[in-house]
Amino acid sequence: MDRTAPREPLLRIDGVTVRFGGIVALDGVSFHVERGQVCGLIGPNGAGKSTLFNCLSGLYPWQAGAIEFNGHSLARLSSHRRAALGLGRTFQNLALFGSMSARENVLVGTYAHHHAGFLLDAIGGRRTRKVEREAAERADAAIELLSLQAVADRCVAALPFGTQKRVEMARALACEPSLLLLDEPACGLNHEELESLGELIVSLRDKLSLAVLLVEHHMGLVMGISDKVVALNFGRRIAEGTPEQVRCHPDVITAYLGEQVHGETDGQAA
Repeated sequence: MDRTAPREPLLRIDGVTVRFGGIVALDGVSFHVERGQVCGLIGPNGAGKSTLFNCLSGLYPWQAGAIEFNGHSLARLSSHRRAALGLGRTFQNLALFGSMSARENVLVGTYAHHHAGFLLDAIGGRRTRKVEREAAERADAAIELLSLQAVADRCVAALPFGTQKRVEMARALACEPSLLLLDEPACGLNHEELESLGELIVSLRDKLSLAVLLVEHHMGLVMGISDKVVALNFGRRIAEGTPEQVRCHPDVITAYLGEQVHGETDGQAA
């Protein structure tokens, strides 16, 4: 894939504002994510990152602005319709069905595309069996992509935390997304798992022609794999650009290190 060629934006976020009573969680946030791009979304705790993810996946409404995905406004679409359009998501806190196997959890992710309808699913028949077969094939493909074959039939609650993270990612991939929302995928992972995660995200992007929007506090991971980084603070976008541009942006340094350290850094640099 030619990373220098112009890309048509897959996701447009334009002036989005979210208020909870008197608290402004997002304040006119705008940016876009291009097709095939890994975009890192960073900021201190409370910056508005998870709020934005919840707006994208249909958990929160917004009071002003617009969000457009793949040419469709998301304002009036339910969560399952967004998944059918190609939005897949993992969560900061694992949202798996603990009593089910890894395979069954991944199968849940196929429902956005592979179901015959409520009545036909209840009655059964040839069409239902065809849909179930296609769903199983799609789930198996996601399991293979995440190298989960050996644990596919084990109860997911009995699996190590890092493996559960991969199960959740496989479930998101099973809905055949064009945009994958990863909410702190490195949380709780050890150094070896963290390195593998970065390689996995880039590999999935390349193999599946995915765009990825990544919320993550681990700066090494974000700066190492992102094509573009957007920084938020107190609900506002404070920087956007390449990883190096954002890393050196004075407002980003202030947000993470504080005014005093920023001033000392400026003085030393001068």
